[in-house]
Amino acid sequence: MAGELRFWRWLGATLLAAGPAVVAFALLAATGKLLTWEAALCALGVTATLAALVPIILGSLDKLALFSNAVLKHIQDHAGGPPPPPPMPWVGEPIGESLKLIARAHDDVVRRLNASFSDLEHALEALPTPILLVSAERLIVRANRAADKLLGVGLKGRDLAAVLRNANFLAAVETAVDTGKGLDLEFTMPMPVERSLLARIEPLPEPAADGSKLVLALLDQTAARRTDQMRADFVANASHEIRTPLATLIGFIETLQGPARDDADARERFLAIMAQNADRMARLVDDLLSLSKIELNEHSPPIYRVDLSTVVRGAANNLAWQAKNRGVTLDFEPPAAPIHVVGDEGELMLAVQNLIGNAIKYGREGGRVMIRLARVSSTPGSVGWRLSDFGSIALSVTDEGEGIPREHVPRLTERFYRVDTARSRELGGTGLGLAIVKHIMSRHRGALGIESVLGKGSVFTLYLEPALPPP
Repeated sequence: MAGELRFWRWLGATLLAAGPAVVAFALLAATGKLLTWEAALCALGVTATLAALVPIILGSLDKLALFSNAVLKHIQDHAGGPPPPPPMPWVGEPIGESLKLIARAHDDVVRRLNASFSDLEHALEALPTPILLVSAERLIVRANRAADKLLGVGLKGRDLAAVLRNANFLAAVETAVDTGKGLDLEFTMPMPVERSLLARIEPLPEPAADGSKLVLALLDQTAARRTDQMRADFVANASHEIRTPLATLIGFIETLQGPARDDADARERFLAIMAQNADRMARLVDDLLSLSKIELNEHSPPIYRVDLSTVVRGAANNLAWQAKNRGVTLDFEPPAAPIHVVGDEGELMLAVQNLIGNAIKYGREGGRVMIRLARVSSTPGSVGWRLSDFGSIALSVTDEGEGIPREHVPRLTERFYRVDTARSRELGGTGLGLAIVKHIMSRHRGALGIESVLGKGSVFTLYLEPALPPP
């Protein structure tokens, strides 16, 4: 069938090509320009020549058609257009196979390039250092997972000034764009918790295809800076607060070694005072270490699911002996169902114990300390989650003490700040309890509310993020 088709194609093409020449020679013979036999001979020669050339011409046309079909198919495959017309049945097999090999090799190159690009994307995402690719107009073109964790999701397309609001940093970015030279800059981010960042700003020689002009690497120096600050604060605070009880201890020791060496009554009295001051120093060191540890991790919010009712019961049980000594009743009505929050159980236990302990110490002797848990829709300050979506868990501790003058309330969370220094020291306070609570709330992205009425008492409330139900 294929051979018969090729024959008829050859015959048709030969007659089509030779027809005009045969007609021309016939006209020449009819007008007497050529003899009949001369015209017939010439027509026969032209026809024979064209009959020999037609297969070559048809083969070339076959190859051209094959090439055109292959190119069209490749373009449409990659452009997603409509499928090409079916190949002509007379396409030459050798050229077709060659073009298939070329197309297959091209596809393989494209596939390998896509795989390499995908590998680079995965490597960028896996880097622990936050990386931003920024255009010359300060638009964020790309951000890796670490950058999303540091600065929030949805960074692509945002203006750099809206994400990192620091004048010195933005000026350094402009300088790098204008000069084409890289530079390093250390700066701080105040919100939501102050962080110290070291930025490496490196311009690209030429803008990338996606518009990237700068590569920004952000190194979080917060932990290192806070460690240094923690050492300095510990030395300064410890030396200031420990000086008085330490001087008392040294004085009594010298007295016992000297004039009161043989005075049994003085020895018993002095030893009791020495034990009290030694306990105060031990509590002070413990509170300073707790505060320093919390501050060190303050930039990293906890992610655990904690049953707050269990925490409150544990704190109340730990302080039951202290409440009994002062005749104070701890009034806690646990909710019908467990209330879970996002937090760190150990730190929340410390915060609740500090609030309950303060209520016992500074409340009315023989009075009540009321502890309540409730869901609320608002807080007295900003928190690190959307109240409209989740609300808040409020843990309040109410005492029946003398109350706190209004002018002292804003300073209660300062380190070593005391409304009544003498009474605080007499009751064993270190002046660090509410500072610890404040920093625990800062790490939990929560809030601390303080309300006080003179002559009636005070209410201290912790506002914490509700934990979502387990999947």
